[in-house]
Amino acid sequence: MRVWAVLPVKPFVRAKSRLATILPAEQREMLAEKMFRHGLEVLTSTRQIAGVLVVSRDTKALSMAREYGVNTVQESGAPELNVALLRAAEYVRRFGAEGVLVVPSDLPMYTSADIEQVLHLGRYHMTVVIAPDRTDNGTNALLVTPPGLIPYSFGPGSFRRHIELAEQAGATVKILRSERLGLDVDTPADLELYNQLTGAPASVGIAPAASARFSLAD
Repeated sequence: MRVWAVLPVKPFVRAKSRLATILPAEQREMLAEKMFRHGLEVLTSTRQIAGVLVVSRDTKALSMAREYGVNTVQESGAPELNVALLRAAEYVRRFGAEGVLVVPSDLPMYTSADIEQVLHLGRYHMTVVIAPDRTDNGTNALLVTPPGLIPYSFGPGSFRRHIELAEQAGATVKILRSERLGLDVDTPADLELYNQLTGAPASVGIAPAASARFSLAD
């Protein structure tokens, strides 16, 4: 099955606003860029992924994506993630995609093995694979076969909504709970957990911006 991955990216200068209490703007932007590069490296090195499409209104993100030889689409108009993803699904269908895997750009720990597991679970037609975040609230990876089978509904509470949409479409629903896919970095608690899992020094409480730490490798 030909599966394309879609990587939506917010403008780096606006990324990670909920970390503003512990990271200054420059470090938040750097963190967003590092996580984005991590996603590009994982997806482009996963043999079973037929192609990667980056969707963003950030020209810097699109330029970085092209360094990896992936396809890009620049968003226009009012920002609306789910509408942009629907357009992306139609775009990759024209390239012969039989399935679309959406992976947000703020997941710092997942590997090709995690993506391969998602693809294995979704190897049959009319299947939706959902990897929730660590609180079973958001959706951290979503594989839909065929493209366009369900509308996208990313945002708070999307995990349950995507299950309902898949069931309404008559799809087989597979849930993948993974420590690596389940960790996104949105809040100070997420960043603290990431530091703990990777062995970085743990901060005490919410550290001031000058002493906050993150350790994503270049």
